[in-house]
This record gives sequence, C-alpha cells and structure tokens, in this order.
Amino acid sequence: MTPHRISARDGLILHAEDWRPPAGAAHRSPVLCLPGVCRTGADFRRLAERQSRTRRVVTLDYAGRGASDRAADPARYRPDIAIRDVLDVMAALQIDRPVVVGTSFGGLIAMAIGVIRPTALGGVVLNDIGPEIGAIGHAFVLDFLRRDPNAESLEACEALLRAALPPQPELDAAGWREFADLTFAKGEDGRFHPRWDTRLIDEAVGAGAGPRPDLWGFFGALAHVPLMLVWGEVSEILLPATVARMRKQRPDMSVVALPGTGHAPTLTEAAAIAGIDAFIAAIP
Repeated sequence: MTPHRISARDGLILHAEDWRPPAGAAHRSPVLCLPGVCRTGADFRRLAERQSRTRRVVTLDYAGRGASDRAADPARYRPDIAIRDVLDVMAALQIDRPVVVGTSFGGLIAMAIGVIRPTALGGVVLNDIGPEIGAIGHAFVLDFLRRDPNAESLEACEALLRAALPPQPELDAAGWREFADLTFAKGEDGRFHPRWDTRLIDEAVGAGAGPRPDLWGFFGALAHVPLMLVWGEVSEILLPATVARMRKQRPDMSVVALPGTGHAPTLTEAAAIAGIDAFIAAIP
C-alpha cells in the first residue's frame, strides 16, 4: 500500500491509500472506495486487501476526516466541494473508470459523478444509500456525529458505539473494538475524539448543504453502469419502499440484503463480502 498526500485546489491536503496488485497482474478496472460522511478510507482496508490481489484499489479520506487536513472554514465541507475533490483525486492518481464502492455519503457522490461525468464510472456499489433518505435516520446522523465524546479510553468509545448505533449483528467483541478504533483516535490531551471535524456535519448533510436535488435523477444517471446495492434491512436511512422503487427502476441491480442490520453495513459481513467480490469480479 502506498499513501498519497494530494493537494486540493485550495491547498488543503487530502489523504489517499493506493493498493496495487502484484507485478504482472492483468490490467483490470480499478476500485475507488468512498466512505460515509464522517468515516475514512480505513473502513475499506479488508476489501482493499482482497481486491488488490487482482486490481488496483484506492481509498480516500475526505477533507476534515481521518488523515486529511481540517478546513479553517467549515463551509469547505459542502457536498459540491467534496465531489470536486473526488474528481480531482481521480485525475491526480489517474483512476480511470473505477468501480466505486460508496458507503452512504460516498454512494451519493458516486451518483453525482454519474451526472457530472457519465463516462467516468465502470460500476457502482451503493452501501445502504438510495435516492430517498429516511427522516429518522437523517436526524440521528446530525445529532450523533456533531458530538465529541471526549472519552477517557477506547473501551469507553466502544461502549458508546454499542449503545448508540443501529444494530450490527455480525460484529463480535473484536469487531466492535476495531470499529471503535476506526471511529475515534487519542488526541494530544490523552483522550479519545472523533476522527472527523465535528463542524462538518451541518455543512455536509445539514442545513448548510443547501436544498437537496432530485436524487432519483442522480440514481437514474447510473443507468449505463453495472450496479449493486448492499442494504441493511433495518436501516433508518434506506427504507424498504425506497429499495422497492430502486429495484423497479433497475431490475438488473444486484442486491445483498442483510437481515437485522442497520445503517451502515461495515462490508465485513459474510454475505456482503461474497456479493461485492462476485460483482467486482464480473467487471473486466
């Protein structure tokens, strides 16, 4: 794996990780992993380890998340700027027609790319996101992600996540500990804080993000590419009625439904791994 530090148009530094297949491997479409609104590319490391045996995989930390720079002005976290950053990273790293695996916010970015640059995509995996977003789930995201627990230990962070997050039935004790470590980091004060700038939430998905466009039109822009959906069946972000309409509009869409799982699947679930690996394998 090779880390990259990429300068955005305004000089903010974006962190990406570039996983390359062994020398001599056949050239196949790369995979670009786009995390949820407050998550990081590290969520996809297991997927990257698997897929990089045969093809290139790039994971990205958006501005204000993970190892990417924080912005002085939170307006920098608007969705339109995040989309521009992703397109610029694709150009800088020469990522041509990737299969995009997008969790939640990352899936929305994939849809937006389908509108802005229709020929830039080789395929899309939407992880628990669609053209309509459940109001209860949206409100939870806004409330939870603007908070800094200022926790004294990783164990305390784990307990907080277990109590607050939607169901993740496939996470065992080790899985919850890993998830806590991917979510919080020890600061200079010795306490644990989010791996995202808590100011970003209102700008990225709240009132500062502006009026929501017709996301069904965005979904329709993916009509020309292979499409897969991973759905947590008890998700309060992606509701059954939305999934039913997506299936009607795209009957060829591959769907992996995870019973008892909320928003968002970690993509470490056995069914998700099998489904994603088969989907990507079918794309040259």
